[in-house]
Amino acid sequence: MSKVPGWLGRVGAGLTRMGQRLEERRAASESGDEPVGESAAVPESVPAPPTYAPAVAARPDPVAAIPWGMRVAAEAGWRLLVLAGTLWVLMKVISEVQLVVLAFVAALLITALLQPTVARLRGMGLPRGLATALTAITGFVIMGLVGWFVVWQVMDNLGDISDRVRDGIDELKAWLLDSPFHVTEQQINDIAKNLSDTIGTNTEEITTAGLQGVTVMVEILTGILLTMFSTLFLLYDGKKVWTWWLKLVPAQARPGVAGAGPRAWRTLTAYVRGTVIVALIDAIFIGLGIYFLDVPLAVPLGVFIFLFSFIPLVGAVVSGALAVIVALVTQGVFTALMVLLVVLAVQQIEGHVLQPFILGRAVRVHPLAVVLAVASGGLVAGIGGAVVAVPLVAVTNTVVGYLRAYSQEQALRAAPAHGATDSAVAGLPSAAPPPASPKGDE
Repeated sequence: MSKVPGWLGRVGAGLTRMGQRLEERRAASESGDEPVGESAAVPESVPAPPTYAPAVAARPDPVAAIPWGMRVAAEAGWRLLVLAGTLWVLMKVISEVQLVVLAFVAALLITALLQPTVARLRGMGLPRGLATALTAITGFVIMGLVGWFVVWQVMDNLGDISDRVRDGIDELKAWLLDSPFHVTEQQINDIAKNLSDTIGTNTEEITTAGLQGVTVMVEILTGILLTMFSTLFLLYDGKKVWTWWLKLVPAQARPGVAGAGPRAWRTLTAYVRGTVIVALIDAIFIGLGIYFLDVPLAVPLGVFIFLFSFIPLVGAVVSGALAVIVALVTQGVFTALMVLLVVLAVQQIEGHVLQPFILGRAVRVHPLAVVLAVASGGLVAGIGGAVVAVPLVAVTNTVVGYLRAYSQEQALRAAPAHGATDSAVAGLPSAAPPPASPKGDE
């Protein structure tokens, strides 16, 4: 029995030492020191692989595996697809409400022409409502009188024109028989017979076209009424309309748009004024040439030349060709050649003197852009699209140029430490939005 306490003491001492070693190991693992005792047999580091073992490269990130040029093309591609889809939807919407859009654009053009008169009348002390009413009524009355005068002239000279056309056809027939083209009378009669048969067999189509013409006339009258009402409200409340539209623009882009608006309006006003002056000069001088050459319908042809002058390039060709054709069938080949010379001379003066001097640099658009814009506008919306295409391009050019300068100025002001000093910022054209509204009526 005397040996039991000694054995228990040795067991207790052994447990104590074991607990101490466990405490030492835990303390060593927490402090990062090398373990003691039995742990000394653990190797200090993992041995390196042998030199003959093949190197296994890690798999790259899929984004890094795609070439940089392809990534740029993909980024640009999906943005272009989104932009093209947006434009397509916008064009579909515009085509559905084409009459309303063209009426509003026509109202903008008329407003740009009449607004300076409203501003002058208000400067003379007239109230805004009275000045707007006087200007709008006077402008629409003048346009109506011009249209009535053209129709009256055409109807009054229709009988004389028919006789002259028949005489001209007979003269043309005689000239063809005596010409070196070896045209026989039988061939001329066959052409006339085929033309008559074509008209007779297509009577139904002609009737349908006449009914469609009635629908077109209704649409034209509706467009005229919409244009008149839109013009009245734009002349009277142009500033309020512009302010309301600015509220729809995001707040971050609002200062830039507010500065671009007045510049776009000045460009549109300059374009309309210059085009009206140039068209009026063309109509007067070509009309006088036609009148002195004794070509009938000189005044209606002058009005047509004035209206077609609003379609750049194409309008001058069409109106000039119409004048030459009327001179050919009524007065003969020599008079037609003289009319052609008059038209070409006036158009050359217009292209090289009048347009650069009157329009100036405010609405300068490259001729290629003019041709493409007129062609695109004509394909999308006919004659109305061709008329509004060039002023739309001119306004867009002005807005884009201003926004580019505005963004550059804002970037320099936000980061002056990157080599941009105050003097460099001050050297840029000022892009701060002016307080004036684009309508300028207040």
